[in-house]
Amino acid sequence: MVRVIIKGGVWKNTEDEILKAAIMKYGKNQWSRIASLLHRKSAKQCKARWYEWLDPRIKKTEWSREEDEKLLHLAKIMPTQWRTIAPIVGRTATQCLERYEQLLDEAQRRAEGLEEGEALREAKKLKPGEVDPTPETKPARPDPIDMDEDELEMLSEARARLANTQGKKAKRKAREKQLAEARRLASLQKRRELRAAGIYAGNGLYRMMKKGIIDYNLEIPFEKPVPAGFHDPVEDEYDKSAVTRQTEKRRDQIEAEERRKDKKKITKRRADDNPESIFAQKQEHKRSKLVLPEPQVSDKELEDIVKIGQTSDSIRELIDENPTSTLLHDYSDSFRNAQAARTLRTPAALSDAISKVSCILFYF
Repeated sequence: MVRVIIKGGVWKNTEDEILKAAIMKYGKNQWSRIASLLHRKSAKQCKARWYEWLDPRIKKTEWSREEDEKLLHLAKIMPTQWRTIAPIVGRTATQCLERYEQLLDEAQRRAEGLEEGEALREAKKLKPGEVDPTPETKPARPDPIDMDEDELEMLSEARARLANTQGKKAKRKAREKQLAEARRLASLQKRRELRAAGIYAGNGLYRMMKKGIIDYNLEIPFEKPVPAGFHDPVEDEYDKSAVTRQTEKRRDQIEAEERRKDKKKITKRRADDNPESIFAQKQEHKRSKLVLPEPQVSDKELEDIVKIGQTSDSIRELIDENPTSTLLHDYSDSFRNAQAARTLRTPAALSDAISKVSCILFYF
């Protein structure tokens, strides 16, 4: 016959410790995973055990007078709503219910003038065969000296699962990081030992020579060789700018180098057949003289036109008395009518060109 384990019952000290460790690892949202570590408890029972007994925020001290007054007042306003009353009082719902029943029993005994005896205490205890409806709110049973095999197996399994705080990838990353750190320390120790022996390996020496860094193990900085014989100390005048002249370029040297670069650029452009206008200096554009167009009608032609007009007028005067004079058309009237038909306008002013010319002639 297969052994059936009924989940529930009184909580043991080992189960409480496993529950605390599982909550530290998995948090307070994965109750099914936490319950898989406890063979005799379900996820709902684990959650109730934490929120009714193991939570560090639960007050397990004696009730004060202010808490009792608040509990009685809230129980009168909201009867049987212990889940609502509990956070207001600062206790659990089971604690509020038990304290309320205890206060009612004490008030009833005072009213009847009775004292709590041994028989009354025995009546409150569970009878043989009865099951505690709320084992989550009771203290844990202490561990026996000799545990049974099921409890030992549960304890070893929980210890193995809770000890594995990292996954496979995290373990591999940590192992690779540890190996890399070990290689770095070994290489550093090797270089230090070689440097102490006067042997330089790797790219360290090349970098120091490239940057101009002085290696105090190889040379003495600013050393002057001592000449043989006696030496006159008068000539030993230390020039502070000597180091600067050796390491840095002067400003005039930099400017001369820039000029040489510019000269090379100009020479290269001329060699590439660039137009000379790029290298020629810009000349200022002076104002040119005013050039007017030649007149289309000469003075002689104007005199001829006037003479022709005078001749036509004299001929008309001679033939006015002739009866056939009416056959000739008089264009003077049409010219006057055309002028009258035009829109009147202001007299034309001198143009800007003429005014500018007059100003120029005046100044010259």
